[in-house]
Amino acid sequence: MAGLRFTIAGAILYLVMRYLGIPNPTKPQWLGAGAVGILLPAMGNGTVCYVQQTVSSSVAALSIATAPIWMAIFSSIWGHKITRQEWLGIAIGFVGIVMLNLSGSLHGELISAMLLIFAAASWSFGSVWSKHLSMPQGLMASAAQMLVGGLVLLLVSIWHGETWPQNISAKSWGAMLFLIALGSLVAYSAYQYLLKTVRPLVASSNTFVNPLVAFVVGIWLADEQVTLNEYMALTVILIGVFLVLSVKNNEI
Repeated sequence: MAGLRFTIAGAILYLVMRYLGIPNPTKPQWLGAGAVGILLPAMGNGTVCYVQQTVSSSVAALSIATAPIWMAIFSSIWGHKITRQEWLGIAIGFVGIVMLNLSGSLHGELISAMLLIFAAASWSFGSVWSKHLSMPQGLMASAAQMLVGGLVLLLVSIWHGETWPQNISAKSWGAMLFLIALGSLVAYSAYQYLLKTVRPLVASSNTFVNPLVAFVVGIWLADEQVTLNEYMALTVILIGVFLVLSVKNNEI
């Protein structure tokens, strides 16, 4: 599903960009966009999709909320000096992750917990690295990234032996269309636009909203149960993320 979502969205956006006269990406631009496509849509989003088969959407979103913390860490590769406030935020954020793993939905789910951390780290590293890679012009960058990431996910799906279901409900079709249109064409392209115009940490400020939305929608639509420990972990992680994001004059 993740592969279909990004491949279709990427193909649509690519064709629209070519129709509008945007030049085809050069080889270095395809390589740069491909690297980001593998790190974000494939390794980042794809891993979350896999884990969500056994973990609630609220817990998954809460784990991914640590992305700004990983961005602060990875930015040091390109010369960013992590401030005391950021170190404090990083420490508090990891305390929240520990809380989530000790007695929340991830308790005893070591593989799921590690995969979610891997997904957040992959997304964050790709976001920071993208600032230093050759990229296609405008929305063509998003198109190329989604195409490469989607095709990689489809190859992994084939290798994993996944098959097309015999019966697909109207809700499933609706969810897929929602993810293609709003989740990929709109939201992913908007995120990539922000990465080009502002610091990656600022672009990742949506991590404050995602867990809250996932908690509400998960309880409302999926009848998910949220424990007191998970609410406490949510508070602790968001405090850590806020400390990282609120650092001024931070060129990440």
